[in-house]
Order: sequence, then structure tokens, then C-alpha cells
Amino acid sequence: MATPFIRYCLVIFSLAFITACGDPLVAKIENQISFVDIQLKNLAQRLDSGQVRNANLIKQYAKQVKEIKPEHQALADELARDATTSGPLYTSLLDRFDSAKRADLFPSNQVRFDELNNLYQAASNELFNDALSDPLNVLADLSGGELPRVSSISRAASIQANDAADFGAGSQLIGNPSYGQWSTASNGMSFWEWYGMYSLFSNLTNWGSNRLYYNDWSGRRNYSYYHDYGRSRYTSPKQLSKQTQIETKAKNFGGSKFKSAYAKSRTGATGVSRSSHTAKNASKSFQSSYAKKSTSTASSKKSSGFGNSSFRSGSSGFSRSGFGGK
Repeated sequence: MATPFIRYCLVIFSLAFITACGDPLVAKIENQISFVDIQLKNLAQRLDSGQVRNANLIKQYAKQVKEIKPEHQALADELARDATTSGPLYTSLLDRFDSAKRADLFPSNQVRFDELNNLYQAASNELFNDALSDPLNVLADLSGGELPRVSSISRAASIQANDAADFGAGSQLIGNPSYGQWSTASNGMSFWEWYGMYSLFSNLTNWGSNRLYYNDWSGRRNYSYYHDYGRSRYTSPKQLSKQTQIETKAKNFGGSKFKSAYAKSRTGATGVSRSSHTAKNASKSFQSSYAKKSTSTASSKKSSGFGNSSFRSGSSGFSRSGFGGK
């Protein structure tokens, strides 16, 4: 006759078996958690050992900016952190990974699985190297043209090609949740607010002490890697949901004059990896589905936690994991 302890173990095993059988994604999620953990550790090792090209260039550019433009020393030091595991780009991946380990933070296993796929891809050497082109080119702009941009045409050429406004040095980082956030003013409109030391960019912008509102930025933004290639991989579900809400709110304020930040891709990239082109296709797919998305209250509540997960799906051209599983 089975003891109470054995009976208890059998019940637990049976429940786990039923759960796994009920949703085949459960086992895949556990595997993908292991894959992402390995990928993040491998990326950390590459950053620490100098095997990420743009990270090395960031260190070099930061050192030269401090010599060329001593007044930008604090900003150069802050941007140099992106070449390390303590930088906002890498630590944001760690924060998202911690959240992805918790099933209770996701509305479905599919959304959670998609997030883990995106994290795996974002932590790849190719995509992470490309993503570093934004802070790297900010340093190039801070040098006053002494240092060339990397994987991007010049600032002046990019502004002309995209009929964009010149929002000053650091404009590639506006809208990127690793460096700041869209806050709400007393008039209900969204304005850009930098995190910490990045607030020094406010002294270099062309809008001076005034706030940069989303409505002004969205239709006149210039090229950046994050917005035109990387948003599909370097945005958490929660951040994506907030971006969707801000865009919808800005449209309500702007009416027929409003121009979406993502109605069209900006040009300006040179030499990005094939993986980034695949990520860009995923971004286009999201933008298309977003344009058709209902703005009703019911839809807003339904997507309030995570937004449109099709944008984040691994079916965009990447394999489900780096280990071939689908």
C-alpha cells in the first residue's frame, strides 16, 4: 500500500504531466530559458574579452571625444558603459530575462515564448553589435564630425534623405526605452525625458529648455538603428504596449496632422548584418498590423499588458531558437 508521501508525489507528477500535455509550449519555454541564459552569458563573455566590434569602437570613441570635446566628458563616460555588461542595452536584456522566467507576468505561454525568442536573438553577437551603432554614432556626433559614423551615413546626409528635423546630438536615442521614457505633461501630451546622466543631452538639443513632444518628434524623426531595425528585438512587451498607447494618444491630439513615427522606415543604415535585415522585416510586419489595430477601449484593455505579440514572434524569419527547435 502506497504511503501518503508516495501518493503525494504521484499526484504532483500527474498534475505536471497533464499540464505539459495540455500545452506543448511549457517544455519549450523551459528549454528556451536555458538557451537564453547561455546566450546572455556568452554575450557577456564576448563583451568582457573585447570580441564585440562596436563595443570596442565605443571605448575608443569615448576616449577620443573626451580629448576632442572635454566638455562632453560626462556623456562620453556614460555612453562608454554600453560597451560593457553594466550598460543599459545589456542590463535591459537581463531585466527582461528575469521577467520572462515568471509565467504570471504573461497573458499566455505563446507571448512568453515569443519574448524568450526575441531575447535569444537580441543577445546574439550580430544583432547586439548592430544595436550598439546608435550610442557609437552619438559619440561620433559629439565629436563634432572629427570621428566618422559607423554603419550609418553622415548626420547631415541622413537629415536630408529623410526630410527630418535636427534634434541635436543624441537624437538616435530618443524613443529608446534603454535611455529614457515618454512622460505625460499636465496638458496630457507625451514628452521625452532622459534617464540619469543622459539628461545632459538636453543641453545639446535644438529645442533648448523646451520639452520635445511626441507629436513633434514622430513625424520628423531621423534614422536610428533602434527604431528602423531593432525595435522588434530590443523592446519588452510592456514597453511595446506603452509605445502603442503613446502613439494612439498622440494621434488623438494631432488629428489629421499627426504623422506616425513608424508610418515609414527611415534610410541611413550602411553595413548592418543580415540578421538585422530580418529583424527589420519583422518590424514592418508589426507596423502593418499595428496600423489596423482597433483603438476601442475593449481592445486597449485586452492588450494593455503586452500589445501585439505578432511583432515579437520568432516566425519572422529567425529560427525558434539558436538550437534549431521550433
